Amino acid sequence: MIPTELIGSIPRTPELLTAIPNFHDGRIDGAAFAEAQGRAARETIEALAATGSPVVTDGEQAKPSFLTYPVEGLSDLAADGVVIPFADGHTRQLPRLTSGPFRYKMHAEEYLRAAKKRTDSPVKQAVVAPSALSLLYPPDGIAGYPRAQFLDDLANEAETDIRGCLDAGAHVVQLDFEEARLSLKLDPSGGLLEEFIGLNNKVLSRFTEAERARIGVYSGPGADQDSAHSLDVDYAELLPRLFKLTVGNFYLQLASEPDRARVLAAIAEQLRPGIRVFVGVTDPLDPRVETVQEVRDRVLEAARHIPLEQLGTCDDAGFAPYADDTSTSRETAFAKIRARVEGTALAAQELGA
Repeated sequence: MIPTELIGSIPRTPELLTAIPNFHDGRIDGAAFAEAQGRAARETIEALAATGSPVVTDGEQAKPSFLTYPVEGLSDLAADGVVIPFADGHTRQLPRLTSGPFRYKMHAEEYLRAAKKRTDSPVKQAVVAPSALSLLYPPDGIAGYPRAQFLDDLANEAETDIRGCLDAGAHVVQLDFEEARLSLKLDPSGGLLEEFIGLNNKVLSRFTEAERARIGVYSGPGADQDSAHSLDVDYAELLPRLFKLTVGNFYLQLASEPDRARVLAAIAEQLRPGIRVFVGVTDPLDPRVETVQEVRDRVLEAARHIPLEQLGTCDDAGFAPYADDTSTSRETAFAKIRARVEGTALAAQELGA
């Protein structure tokens, strides 16, 4: 079989979408909120299993976002951090660190252990890349807490986040590196991207080759409220740098690319032994559900460039990386996942995999 995996997030359940503001406004307590999160995770895992997905996640039901889960609730944050603009005009804003030392308040291992209690299927766990959290440090610095010390603390916390998930039995740990393509928009010289790659590799160097085989990295042009932030950045500028990351798996947005053959040829140039590339065959930003035949054809197209033993499929992005993103329904998300699973299997059958 050609392996197929989702990126991570699924739109939150209606119950959870109601519980989130009720909890923040004090209308329900923490215990009731945790119960709602648990039910949402269980329902999501069961629905993923029903699609035939060989690997599941908890749909990130309990995460406030793929990016801020480690720091949610920290007291040393201000709200006026880096602003991320999307193509449709809406923005997301990161918090700003105000003091040190930097520590995670939440580690992804907790989500993983809860999910594994609810299924016998392999469970994938997404974690935020340390490069993304490096943006929390303000450009004008923090008195008594130099940036170099912050980056050391960040690397230690990121290592703990990844190692905890590996030790807890994650099928794979995926670094969400969504800011990779965006960095080339912010700094076309590539200097910022090289800094990001260096920081991520600094953390990855602390793991053995066998451990890195169970670590992957996801990169895409952003996905939020049916809009992207960097789809206009040429993949050819990103891929040679992205493949410097010392991971065993790459998850790449592809279905929404206007010239997939050109991108696939660029991916083929970067292939090295021992890695697998999961290519996106469904587009969460497109409200139309792809047919099984469309997915099959996209897999067959990819197989003309990537050896079968190094090929996998995925969705272009998570379906709701931010908890309040309701632009895609749960029904549509699961329908797209089912099409990906069935289309990948059909392509594998035709290829004799």
